[in-house]
Amino acid sequence: MKKNLYKYLAGNEYPGRGIVLGQSPDGQKAFVAYWIMGRSANSRNRVFEPIEGGIRTVAADPAKLEDPHLIIYNAVLTLRETTVVTNGDQTDTIAQFMNGNLFPGYSFEAALATRTFEDDAPNFTPRISGVMDMRRGGYKLSIVKSNEGRADSVQRQTFDYPQPMAGEGHFISTYVKNGAPIPSFAGEPLRVAIDTNDADAFAKKLWKNLNADNKVSLFVRSIELETGAYEDIILNKYTAVEG
Repeated sequence: MKKNLYKYLAGNEYPGRGIVLGQSPDGQKAFVAYWIMGRSANSRNRVFEPIEGGIRTVAADPAKLEDPHLIIYNAVLTLRETTVVTNGDQTDTIAQFMNGNLFPGYSFEAALATRTFEDDAPNFTPRISGVMDMRRGGYKLSIVKSNEGRADSVQRQTFDYPQPMAGEGHFISTYVKNGAPIPSFAGEPLRVAIDTNDADAFAKKLWKNLNADNKVSLFVRSIELETGAYEDIILNKYTAVEG
């Protein structure tokens, strides 16, 4: 059964960073969504900034940046006909493997086999990643996380959706909910309904239902599956300080 993603988010104070991949109800478009949230001043001091083929995180106010470790990275890259989206610098690792074609067909998994969860004890934030085929609409999601909060045990799980259905998608986040330490996402990605063909409407509904205090930035990409052409939407809570 498909979950109502908006209700899920509205009832969850802190799912952390999240990825949604799926198809529009008419089956003509693929959607990629990624957002970041923050509890600390350093985590909230960020905006999404467009780069060629994607986005990166940058400090909203560079003067207030305390530690770029784990919060500044390329979040979305476009590699030929594939969109790569992640919550950390594993975006670059995946790009390197896919561009090098070291393991044709399994570059995504091979790249993430070289990575582990973030070193932010005691949370050990999972690394979540996704790839979207911009012509066929198939996608994969991955989570690399600590085994029951242990620093010496990693779990890597990949979920493959080569033939997704129109009007649905899959959602994965770093956390289940707020906590101390924050519990990592568990189980399969949630099967969710995609209820609109309009990317702007999709972005606005996601943004509205993310926790007002903790949300920081949202990215949505709409891909025309017939051509592979795409359009990007960026919503930032904070305004970048001009240098």
